[in-house]
Amino acid sequence: MADVPKLSITLLGAGQEVGRSCCVLQYRGRTIVCDAGVHPAYSGIASLPFIDELDWSTVEVLLITHFHLDHAAALTYIMEKTNFRDGKGKVYMTHPTKALHKFMMQDFVRMSSSSTDTLFTPLEMSMSLASIIPVSAHQVITPCPGVTFTPYHAGHVLGACMFLIDIAGLKILYTGDYSREEDRHLFKAEIPPIHPDVLIVESTYGVQSHEPREDKEIRFTNLVHAIIRRGGHVLLPTFAVGRAQELLLILDEYWAKHPDLHNVPIYYASSLARKCMAVYQTYIHTMNANVRSRFAKRDNPFVFKHITNVPGTRGWERKIAEGPPCVVLASPGFMQSGPSRELLELWAPDSRNGLIVTGYSIEGTMARDILTEPEEITTTKGNTIPRKISVDYMSFSAHVDYSQNSEFMELVKPQHIVLVHGEATGMGRLKAAMQDRYKSRDEEIKIHMPRNLDTLELTFRSERVAKAIGTLAAKPPAPNDVISGLLVSKDYSYTLLDPRDLRDFAGLTTCVVTQRQKVALGVGWDLVRWHLEGMFGSVEEGMDKDGIITMRVMGAVDVKFTSEHELTLEWDSSASNDMIADSTLGLITGIDKSPASVKLTTHAHSHAHAPKHAHPHTDVTDPVTRIQRLAWFLEEHFDSVELHMPDEEEPSEGDEEDREPSLLVQIYEAEAVINLRTMTVESTSDSLRRRVEAVLDMAVSTVSSLSEAFTAGAPLHLEDPAHAGEAERSKSSSTPLPSIEEQAEDEPKGADGDVSMQEANGKPTVQNGTATENGSAEGAQDDGQGGENEGEDEEDDDDDDDAILQVHG
Repeated sequence: MADVPKLSITLLGAGQEVGRSCCVLQYRGRTIVCDAGVHPAYSGIASLPFIDELDWSTVEVLLITHFHLDHAAALTYIMEKTNFRDGKGKVYMTHPTKALHKFMMQDFVRMSSSSTDTLFTPLEMSMSLASIIPVSAHQVITPCPGVTFTPYHAGHVLGACMFLIDIAGLKILYTGDYSREEDRHLFKAEIPPIHPDVLIVESTYGVQSHEPREDKEIRFTNLVHAIIRRGGHVLLPTFAVGRAQELLLILDEYWAKHPDLHNVPIYYASSLARKCMAVYQTYIHTMNANVRSRFAKRDNPFVFKHITNVPGTRGWERKIAEGPPCVVLASPGFMQSGPSRELLELWAPDSRNGLIVTGYSIEGTMARDILTEPEEITTTKGNTIPRKISVDYMSFSAHVDYSQNSEFMELVKPQHIVLVHGEATGMGRLKAAMQDRYKSRDEEIKIHMPRNLDTLELTFRSERVAKAIGTLAAKPPAPNDVISGLLVSKDYSYTLLDPRDLRDFAGLTTCVVTQRQKVALGVGWDLVRWHLEGMFGSVEEGMDKDGIITMRVMGAVDVKFTSEHELTLEWDSSASNDMIADSTLGLITGIDKSPASVKLTTHAHSHAHAPKHAHPHTDVTDPVTRIQRLAWFLEEHFDSVELHMPDEEEPSEGDEEDREPSLLVQIYEAEAVINLRTMTVESTSDSLRRRVEAVLDMAVSTVSSLSEAFTAGAPLHLEDPAHAGEAERSKSSSTPLPSIEEQAEDEPKGADGDVSMQEANGKPTVQNGTATENGSAEGAQDDGQGGENEGEDEEDDDDDDDAILQVHG
């Protein structure tokens, strides 16, 4: 059994965890990597995926789904500090993602440069950015032979996409982070038009469900308003780009509807966010209809009326903390460091203040730890301070919940589902819930949740499809039609072409190798023909384009009479033609040693010794003889075989099919009728019909010659008039055997003999509608001689109404 190609999926990150997403796909010698992020809970080398487990020089394609650090921050390190640069790998992301990734990485380098865990320098970051290839949604990209991918909108954040990857016909959908809920500025994730074989999907929220967006927005704005009424400050830790823009749209609209809040400032505490806002305004066309319609009315939704950027002076955090009530959106969202952490430490001791965590919190971060409402928290300097600030969790995270995720899986309809980007517990619950759903519907969908570095191998049934193009595709084939052409394999795809179209569609050319073999001839030309007919059946005799007398064997090999004592074999080389040529050559070189040739001299003299009789194994054109041979064959398998011939003088008033010549096969009380025109079998017994059909197939192949079973090539030119009649008689026929043609009714009922068969078997022949036994070789020979002169036999009149041949054992 041939090796079945396997898809290998190895997670270098995000396997039963959230963070450092990095998925390696390997299939048919191709290596694709999806995402390259860092883990927010760690720093330095520890935050990277397990990059040492992969030879990065073998990676052909590296795809980044969106700009978040846990999906893209390790990209520069991989491109500049591994052997990825020694290979031919290419990096792709969407246009908005590349624009925002630049600002995110600049901020990442600035924040990490103050520590000893710096992963790369600003110069290395700039060099890696120059090598990134931006793509658009729905654009089909072919990065290397046999691999294509198409980005689709994934919601989540601006520019986020999911990739539908095709590797040698195997389709894999990698979602990255995605959202199936349309918000104030982004599309919801699309459903690709093609069902993938494998779905690699996030499981961030497991089986949790989000509350409706409208209810969530009302609860959020009411909570913010309540904190301000009690004289407190509101801290909203968010990432600089992504959900922050959605929260700003909500707050700006709410402030506009409540004049009493106009004196309460909303601060956007991120210099990075100010830079990224220009990108949002640039890519308005990639957002949903709500944003585009407002923009078309010259109402840019990202020009906020009630949002203020924080002052750029040092110590602004303390000034705002000691000032009047306000709302501050500060990054980063996990509060590990930066403005959001400093504001938390300043406001934590005051119970009037409020903290609202608005996104998913990764385990090991301050955002996750503070949700347990501890009595105290530890500052970045290691000190302990009391926590009296109120803590609320309200997820505006643009990740799918259980209902959205399960609906997406059912719409996509993959064979395999691989869960990534989720904690082990939630992922396990999601797997169990989905298995129950599929089991209740009797659907066999396999769900996997591999850990980091555990290689998952999936095997698929190989269905190879060849596309017919060019001349072959001009006419749609009917059912059961046989299509013949050249099968061209390129980049794991198959194309069926007419050889004439090869240059136009495949850029290839064909050539024909013609082989010639000269043979010394010591016997007569007629004796050569006689032996060839005995081996191959009828041979076509005529003139080639140069006027040389030629015999064509099985439509493939030309035997040319190039001189008195020399033959030349010529054929177009192929596997089948070479075999025919070998057998023809072997036959010709053994003619002078054949017992059948002993009576003929090999010395030249004044008269020729042409064979007086046709070879007993040559093609038989007499339909009665063919029927007789079929009957002999069938007799050896069945009890009784009768030949029924129609009576033309008194046409029957019955069905037309009853007047067809046929053979009647009887076994006990069951009967089967073989129509000798159509070679079909009819019987009331299905078992007998199938048995007779099987034996009939063997009989037909037995009584047919090689020439009748195989004919190829163009016909020869006829010889000059002196030889035309002889050449015409020797011309091979391509009609299917055996069948009764219309002229068969004019043939004599007497059987022109096959000498050897009649002598050896003593089988009955049909004469004047009665069965007679050939008892002597002399009588058979006379019959055979009579058969050489076509047209000399006269048609005998039948006295019987129905000529029946009864064959007995």
